[in-house]
Amino acid sequence: MSDVTRILNAIERGDARATDELLPLVYEELRLLAAQRLAQEKPGQTLQATALVHEVYLRLVGDAPPSWNSRGHFFAAAAEAMRRILVENARRKRGVKHGGTRRRVDLELAEPLADEFSEDIVALDAALTRLTEHKPRVAELVRLRYFAGLTLGQIAEVLVLSRRTVDSYWAYARAWLYRELTQSDEQEL
Repeated sequence: MSDVTRILNAIERGDARATDELLPLVYEELRLLAAQRLAQEKPGQTLQATALVHEVYLRLVGDAPPSWNSRGHFFAAAAEAMRRILVENARRKRGVKHGGTRRRVDLELAEPLADEFSEDIVALDAALTRLTEHKPRVAELVRLRYFAGLTLGQIAEVLVLSRRTVDSYWAYARAWLYRELTQSDEQEL
């Protein structure tokens, strides 16, 4: 009987400490399984293997008392839980709240927008004006990034903000500007 099977039997008998012993034994295998599952997903998947493992583990040893016959049964249950989580994640992304049928566009590739398309500078400026009314600090970050060409690290220093805050502002700004600029394009049609 493997250690995993022994611990699974202890969990089934109600031994609360056994649950704590299980994760270190199965973590790497679950992570490998999660990485394999995520590798089969389409590019642009935002779910990371570590987060998937943690979600799976919570579902497997959460509130309901689990009953597994063996190590193989446990990993089969883990694979099924991963599948369900990935399906739920995909359904959530298809929802209207998360963009529905819109497709993901990497805006990092579109960063030289101001240099390449002079006619878009006017649209960008108008969007930045609206952003300034809504979120002035975020608009300032966009100006530094687009027009001054500063990196996010340099912007963090200039604005005296943490890098994490700057990354958060930048993600917000990209999404907000994308929405504003694509809406103005659609309105022109």
